[in-house]
Order: sequence, then structure tokens, then C-alpha cells
Amino acid sequence: MKPKNATILWLALGLLALAPCIYQYMCLQHTSLNPLKQRGNSYGWHRNVSILLWHWPFNRPYSLQGDVCLNMYSIPHCHITDNRSCFDQADVVVFHHHELKRASQKLPLHLHRPPAQKWVWLSLEPPAVNKNLSRYNHLFNWTMSYRQDADIFMPYGRMIPRRTNQSFVIPWNRSCLASWVVSNYNRHHQRSQVYHNLRKHIPIKVYGSANRRPLAKRALLPTIARCHFYLAFENSISRDYITEKLWRNAFQAGTVPVVLGPPRSNYETFVPRDSFIHVDDFSSTKELASFLKRLAANRTHYESYFKWHEEYAVHVPSDWRERLCHICKYYTELPPFNVYHDLQGWAEQ
Repeated sequence: MKPKNATILWLALGLLALAPCIYQYMCLQHTSLNPLKQRGNSYGWHRNVSILLWHWPFNRPYSLQGDVCLNMYSIPHCHITDNRSCFDQADVVVFHHHELKRASQKLPLHLHRPPAQKWVWLSLEPPAVNKNLSRYNHLFNWTMSYRQDADIFMPYGRMIPRRTNQSFVIPWNRSCLASWVVSNYNRHHQRSQVYHNLRKHIPIKVYGSANRRPLAKRALLPTIARCHFYLAFENSISRDYITEKLWRNAFQAGTVPVVLGPPRSNYETFVPRDSFIHVDDFSSTKELASFLKRLAANRTHYESYFKWHEEYAVHVPSDWRERLCHICKYYTELPPFNVYHDLQGWAEQ
């Protein structure tokens, strides 16, 4: 072998041998385990928190270049990575349940888990969709869910104080009475039965792949906004399970939601009681239909459902990066020694 080629070969082998060290160094530049990154808490400083996302939810990755949490969400000392080589250095490892359930991803039970490392079980789906969780007993430290009693509470949306005095213009001359966008249609769902009974009394425009009328993302809210009401019907009735059907499809579109989901009292822990109409408030779908027709004809009464706009705006998380960064906001308040020995029992509460 020529001397020049031999030198190149030895350099390549040397770089391969150093690769694990290079990865570890890169992780240490962001993780709390790096003593150069430690800051004195007695002076009000916070140490960095390193969060490893083991796999992207629904296999939809986002860029993690730069200081994502600080630059996008003003959350400092928070490093998000999807580099599995950083496993040994991560304070927190997050696992999205959908991929575990479908067996497209597995837990790294073969790796040595640092004693202080916390595992987060993440799911924004209701118990009926999550199914059996008993196989994950004794593994997870924290839960991240739409549930208010989750360790990391992450709702589909929330109301925030309005920062400007800009008034909300309520469109009045709308072209339809009610609309519904549905992709996951099941005739056995309660919402399907309510819809079929309701359509006997009022016209309802239905969109979505289930009706072979899909809407492009940019057309979704403008289409819904043409109607007085939106059927924010959940596909599963579960405590705190109030999804983007209310927050985005109805509220952000600027229409009045007709909700089907947990009880009215549960909705009222999230939104003003006079911002929505609950199916359970009526003895029959015929009575509900009559009310909707009367309300759409009474401008003063109809506009009263938008009074909350004077004080609040709606915030819907932009993507999974925002949810992950918020773990750092709660990190110091989370139970340090918690372990879910019965994850199924918690999920079914």
C-alpha cells in the first residue's frame, strides 16, 4: 500500500474511533451534566435541561437547529434533540405512544438508563385509542397529555388574555347554517348518530375525506367561517378530551361551536360558559335544531357568543417543538421520584 493511502486509511480509522467521543461532546455542550453549563441556583440562575425525543410523532420531523426553545418560544436553558446518541446525557426522554402502540418504535430497554433520567409517556389521544398500557408499567416517570392531572398538562388549545384592544368583527351574512369536517367516520360513534338525527331538521355541510370532500389546510378555516355554527363533535367522550375541533375549527374560524364531548362543566373549566352550545343542553336533536335556527336569526343573541373575544384570544400550539419546549417550564416542579406502576389505571381514571 502506498504511504499516502495508508495515511488516509489511518486517519479514517482514527475518526471512526473518535466518533462516540465527538457525539458525547456535542451532547455535553447542551446537557445539564456539563459542569461548564451549570449555573448557581442561589443567584436565580437555571441549569440547562436536555430533552431527547426518541421518535417524532407520526413520523413528521421538524428542524431542531439552533436554540429552538429560546428563539421560537422564549424558553431559555432548554435543549431539544432527536439524536439518540445523546441518550446517556439526556435529562428527559420523550416517547410518543402512537408509534409504540403500532410497534413501529420500541423502548430502548437494552440501553443503560442513567438513574436520574426521566421518561415521559406522551399521548394526546383518549383511553379508547391508547388501548392496553399495562406493558409500560414501572417504566415511565411522567405523563404528558391533554389531561389536567397529567404531570405535563398540554391541552390542544387554551385561552390567553388579549393583548390588544383590536375588536373582533363578527361576520353576519353567512352562507350556511352549520358545517362539519370529519375524516375518521364511524357510524357507531355517538357523534355520527347525533349528526344523522340533526340533519333531519337542519342543513349541514359536511367536508373531509370521509365525505370525499377534503379541504386543503389553507381552505379549512375560511370554509368553516361561512357558517353560523360548527359541529365540534369529539370521536371519543373522555374527561378533558377537547381537541382542535373546538379550538381551531370553531374558535379560530370565528364561528359558534356546537360541542359533543365531556359534560358542559368540563368545557367550562377551559372556556367561558357562553362561548359554546352543548348538545347535552337539549332533550332532543329536534330541540337543538330549533334553537340553532332561532339563534341564527337573532343577531344580538348570536353575537353574544363572541363576547369572550373582548378579553381573550385563542392559542393553539404550532407544532411538537412547542410542546416539547414547555417541558422545561415545568421541569423543576415535577415529582423527582415518581414512577407509574399502573399506567393503565391512571389513563382510565
